[in-house]
Order: sequence, then C-alpha cells, then structure tokens
Amino acid sequence: MARADAGELRLTGEGGFLPEMIKAVLERGLAAELTGHLGYEKGDPVGWGSPNSRNGSSPKTLATEVGDVPLAVPRDRAGSFEPRLVPKGVRRVGGLDDMIVSLYAGGMTVRDIGHHLGRTLGTELSHETISKITDGVLDEVKAWRARPLEEIYPIVYLDALVVKVRDGHQVRNRAAHIAVGVDLDGVKHVLGIWVQAAEGAKFWAGVCAELRNRGVRDVLIVCCDGLTGFPEAVEATWPQTTVQTCTVHLIRAAMRFVSYQDRKKVAVALRPIYTAPTVEAAEAELLAFADSDLGRRYPAAAATWENAWERFIPFLAFPPELRKIIYTTNAIESLNYQLRKIIKNRGHFPNDDAVIKLLWLAIRDIEDKRARQRAKEQGAPRNQRKAPGRLVEGATVHGWKAALGALALTYPDRLGPYLT
Repeated sequence: MARADAGELRLTGEGGFLPEMIKAVLERGLAAELTGHLGYEKGDPVGWGSPNSRNGSSPKTLATEVGDVPLAVPRDRAGSFEPRLVPKGVRRVGGLDDMIVSLYAGGMTVRDIGHHLGRTLGTELSHETISKITDGVLDEVKAWRARPLEEIYPIVYLDALVVKVRDGHQVRNRAAHIAVGVDLDGVKHVLGIWVQAAEGAKFWAGVCAELRNRGVRDVLIVCCDGLTGFPEAVEATWPQTTVQTCTVHLIRAAMRFVSYQDRKKVAVALRPIYTAPTVEAAEAELLAFADSDLGRRYPAAAATWENAWERFIPFLAFPPELRKIIYTTNAIESLNYQLRKIIKNRGHFPNDDAVIKLLWLAIRDIEDKRARQRAKEQGAPRNQRKAPGRLVEGATVHGWKAALGALALTYPDRLGPYLT
C-alpha cells in the first residue's frame, strides 16, 4: 500500500497489484479444485499409479473489472476436470458485464465502451463481444414489452420522440412511440416502447390495440398532442375514451405564427381561454381574442384554436384538480427530455431493436440512479434533501386523491367497479 501511495505500484490495469492478486487467488483455487478432482495433493506418493494425473496447464486471459488477468488453468490427463471457479469458455468475471451494460445505458456507443475499457482497465474486448453483452438484456426487454397490464388506467399519455436508424445504406428518422399509464393508485408506468418509420395515427391505432390485447380493457382519458387522426385511432380501440389534446401543445402550435416580440402578450391573451370555467366562457374568450388587436394581427393563432376546438373542450368539463393533471403531457415529456440527453450522443442506431434496448436500459438506469440518491438522504430533514424524485416508474401523480375523486364522479359506471 505504501508503494501504491508513492506511485511506484499500479492498483489496476496491466501489471497492477489487484490483477496480480486476483491471478494468485484464482490459480490457487483452481489448483485446489483439481486436487479435489484427483483425490490427492501434488507430489503425494498416493497418486502413483493413479488412472488420472496432472498434465500441466493452459493459458487463459480473463477480463475483469480491474483489467485483464492472465491465468494458467491446470489440466488433467483424462480431460475430465471441469473447473467451477472459472468454468470453461468463460472469459469475463466479476461485474464487468454489468459495467458494460451501465456504460451503454448511459449513452456510450459500443466503440466508446471498448476504448474506455482499454484506456482505464487495459482490457481489450472486441466490438462484437461488447455488443453481445448488451444484447444479453434483449430477452428481459422482450418479456417487459409483453407483460400483462392492469384492466383499467384512468389516464394514459401518448407521445413519440425522433431517433435516427440505419436503413440499408441510408440513415432515416424514425419515431419511438412511448405510452405512460397512471393506475388507480396514481402511480405512473411506462406501458411500452414501439419504433416506426414516422409518428402516425394508423400506427398509434396498432399501439392501442396491442395494449388492449395485453389486458387494458378501458382507459378514461388519453392525453396526446394534436396529431391528425389521433382521436379516431384511440377511439377505434376504446370507444368511450375521452381524448384530450395537450393544451401546452396547442399553445405552442398557435405561437408558431406569432413574432418573438409579441409571444408573451399572446400567451397572456390566450390564458383566459383554457382557464375558463365553462365551454361557453371559453368560446367568448376566444372570440374576444380574435377581435382584439393581437387576434387581427395573428389570425392564424386564433384559427389554430378553432380547428382543434372539439378536441380541446373536453378539458373544460373537468374540475380544477383534474385539469392540472391532463392539461399537459409533461408526465411523458419529462421522460423524453431525459432520454434525448442519452440518445443525442449517437449518430444513429443499427436497427429498431437497438433503439428499444437503449431506451429501456436508460429508463432503468435513470430510475436506479435516483433511487440511490434518495437512499443516501433517507432520514434527513425534508428541506435538506436534494435527490430528484422518481422519473416515471413508481412515481405518484401529485394531487391524485382529489383527481381520482373527480374521476369517480365523472365516470361512476366505468370506474366504480374497480374502486369497490
């Protein structure tokens, strides 16, 4: 330890203290295993004339978290020795696989991970090996995507983000569709991830049908953006579902026609529309905006609200405690923001499975990081806690008890049986 502190001895990497210690421990353990297999110690006269004996060793390089470890694996003449400490065919031990998966989930590419391991640990792994290690989670991802769901989700948020995927000799934009559902306890869950050439109503109809096949019999409210045909796609699976266009998306769409210097004024003028107590009051506010100086200056902004009016007004029929939850798709937008930070490091993905694999790993990794931070601050006063809350999985919607009461009054026949 004194030599290590003085810089005369490396702890990890080639020639480091830890790899040499691991080498000594493993080789001693393998020798003990062979002794147990043969039934006598090395050099013991008891073994003379035995039908099996030691037969030298075979070289093997073992990749570990602290660097490559060259081993001399002992052999027997009969070839019947099967070591358990380092089984035949195993080239990696310890948490190296977990480390690679964690680096991949953090947004590093396969080549970046290879360079990182070579630079820090002195471990040389081929790109194919690293890719196979990350592909080891595909079965888990497949099971997650096919898992059964709850019979009813009061609220479901649907949205998509754009990723780049190689298609033959070209790189094309594709849409990763994500569904987040809120169960009866107010807990949010990612229901699934799907990748398609572009975000379209027809594909969303297929997503809803798949959710129905996985057990979702009813959804009370679906919050989505203003994609054309989206409501019809949802209602094809759940005819009684209320499709609510995201108010924030609607405001952004109207702002596209407004000059930057007038955006704050227009935002203030639009606020009375979506905070109106009734549909009639909202219509009066929209007409007042259209007749105002700003409305006449930007008629396309008012037209945006008029064209989306039928899908906006369901929002006005709900009480304030429920409006806070469904007026925006922030529940899924915050997730997309975290995922974009990870996928932006990549030029493109080789295929759709790679997209789904990374997004699933990223969600799991983000939730795990936040859980570890919360665990460190457990027991500390609330005003001293700085760890972020759950992003999606396990997060409870704020004010859900009041919102559930409002939903029970609005949908007594559909929600009542599940509450009892």
